[in-house]
This record gives sequence, structure tokens and C-alpha cells, in this order.
Amino acid sequence: MNVLGIIASGVAALFITVALAKSARRVALRPHIPDEPGGRAPRAEALRRTGGATAVLGIGTATGAALWLGAADDAAGSVGGLLAGAGAVAALGLVHDLRPLWAALRLAVQTAAAVLVVCLAGLSPAAGVLAVVWIVLVTNAFALLDHADGLLTAVGLVTAAGLLACAFVGGDPALAQLPATLVAGLAGFLLHNWHPARLRLGACGAQFTGFALAASGALIQAAAPSGRAAWAALPALATVALADSALVLISRRRAARSPLRATDDHIAHRLRRVRVTVPGAAVLTALWAGVPVATGTLVYAELLHPAFLLLPLAGTAAAVYALLRIPAYTPPRTAPPRTGSSRTAPSRTATSRATQDRTITARRRTEAADAGAAIPAAAPATGVKGSAPGRGAPTGAARTAAGHPTVPPPPNGRPAEAATAAAERG
Repeated sequence: MNVLGIIASGVAALFITVALAKSARRVALRPHIPDEPGGRAPRAEALRRTGGATAVLGIGTATGAALWLGAADDAAGSVGGLLAGAGAVAALGLVHDLRPLWAALRLAVQTAAAVLVVCLAGLSPAAGVLAVVWIVLVTNAFALLDHADGLLTAVGLVTAAGLLACAFVGGDPALAQLPATLVAGLAGFLLHNWHPARLRLGACGAQFTGFALAASGALIQAAAPSGRAAWAALPALATVALADSALVLISRRRAARSPLRATDDHIAHRLRRVRVTVPGAAVLTALWAGVPVATGTLVYAELLHPAFLLLPLAGTAAAVYALLRIPAYTPPRTAPPRTGSSRTAPSRTATSRATQDRTITARRRTEAADAGAAIPAAAPATGVKGSAPGRGAPTGAARTAAGHPTVPPPPNGRPAEAATAAAERG
């Protein structure tokens, strides 16, 4: 396969992905799309979530056309099996985007697709088993990176570029067909997946990307010359994806959480907790992925000693340790402790009411005393003599017919009580 054919397939993948993604974006952002019945998510959100199908169609169409034109030469069977397996995984992911499926079913389909790739590649049984385990593991590791806008697309773009370089260096350009279309298709999709993302890869695009990268790496490693350190170089290309999976498993194990339960504990989530923006998290993760990818490519090309791979691995371990120290889970809400305030509240209320009643009573008494002092003394009756001094009756006070002084009514206006008191004194 010549270089011009690879470039042509890459350009085709770029234009097809951009055109399909632009059309899907227009439909997804159409304002008059009603909500689905039953209170489910709006259709626009479902279209954004399944936007990865546009990248799958663009990459698959360009690669299939190149295979049909005979561009893969002797590796047509391996590349064809790889494309078929990736397409099956992508179809399952599209169904999962619309209606969630069991994890066991997804693992079974991914394993079957990996077995198809291994059988068509003609690997030995021992190498085939290792390749199947590697493909399934890396596929799910890359799929977990789809937790922030542009993150998986950027990391997949960097990893595909490293695989493309390794395929050319290894002397088998036919295996560079799918990595080349992956680079172009992911670059075109990144225009719509960058923050704020109009389209998302979803399970369809994420599993397709992870499977294509993992299977391509396995085939390139199997076809590498015997003198190259492919066994150590190519696995380094998946360092960031595996580091994110390790970060999630360790943190959930410490917190006694289910490893299958989706939680905000991935790389980008922890970076957001330390005030890193969403685009910044994607850029930092892509740069992080670029270090082991560049180192692995140089080791594969025999430009560096394999011992240099320990540097990015040590840096990745240190980064995972630092990210583990960032809290990822919100502490559970605890009910406030019960105190005696609720029990003493009624007594406090009764005390305040009693104090208020005393205040009102004292105020009424003061008003009554003021009113009694304001009443003028009664005028003496005609022909009645004043009381003798020393009798206790005020001078000029009115007296009854029997000679007893009259008692003025109390301020509260109770004449019956006044009459009773006068009768008792008489």
C-alpha cells in the first residue's frame, strides 16, 4: 500500500466525518424537537449522545473504500476483520446509548469481536489469548475516558498518531490504514466535541475508538520484526487510559463503592475539583498521553533504549497517587444531633407567655390607678355637715343620710362592689 492511498483515505474520512457531524449537529440543535413521551430525555440530547456514530460512519466508510480498492494488499484480511469487529462493537454501543444494556452482554460482544480479529490475523493460540485479553481491557479503558468534552477524542487522536508512526516504522504500511483514518476522523469530530460539546462520542464512538486502537496495536505488535521491543513499546501507548481505569478502581475500592457504578471520580473530574477548566483538563490529559506515546514510538523505532519507558510509567504512577489525594466523593449528609432544645421549647414558651401576662396585668393596674386619681371629689350634699376632723374622712366629702361618708366607685366601674363596701361600713 502506498502512502498516497493512506493520505487519500485519511482525507476522505475527515470530510465525511465533518459533513455527517455538521448535519447531526443541526438536527440536534433544532429548537422545535419535542420531548419524548414518558418523561424521558429530550430527543435532542439523545442525538448529541449518539453523535459518535458520525465518526464511526466516516472512518468506516473511508477504510472500507480503501479495502475495496485493494489498498491493503496482503493485510486485507487482518484490516477487514479489525474493521468488522470494531463495527460490531460500535453497533452494540449505539444500542446501549439508546437503551442501556448489561455489562456482561457488552463484554461478550467485545470478546467475540476480538476473537474474530485474532483469527483473521492468524495469531498463535497463546498470542491470540493475550491479544483478546488486551483488546477487551484497552477497549473498556478508552471507553471510560469519555467523561468530559473532547477528552477521549484528543487522547485517541494522540494515540492513533503514535500507532500510525509505529506502523510505518515497522515496515507494514497496510496496518497503518485504520490508524490513519482514525487520526483524520477524530480530528474532524473534535471540532464538534470540543467544550462546549455539541456532539458526544457516546458508547458507540467510545467503544469503536477503543477497540480500533487496541486491535491495531495488537496487530502491529504481532507483525513487528523480532529485533524490536514491541512488547514494551506498544503497551505504553495506552498508559493514560489504563491509568484512569486504575485510578477509578482504587478509589472506589477504598470508598467501598461498586466498580460498575458511574461516579465523578475520573481524571477530568478530579482536575475540575482543583479549578482546572474542562478544555484545560482535555489539554493536560492529551499532553500526558503524548509523553508515553512519543517515548514508546521512539523505543519501537530503536532510537531509545527500552529503559526510557520507565520514566513515563513512573510519572504516571506519581500522577495517579496525586490524583488519589483529591477528594472525589461528597461525604454523606448526616442528620443534626438531637438536643434538649426541642423539649425545653414548650417550657420557654410558657414562661414567656406568663411574663407577658404579668406585664399586661401591671399595665392595666397602672392605668386603673391613673384613672382613679383623675376622678374629682364629689360635691357635698346640701344641708349636710362636714365630717369632724380626725375621723379619717376628707374634708368636704359627701355623706349619707345616716352621717356616713360616701365611697366613690372604684376605677373599674363596679358599683355593686362599692355599694357592698358602703353597707359594710355602715
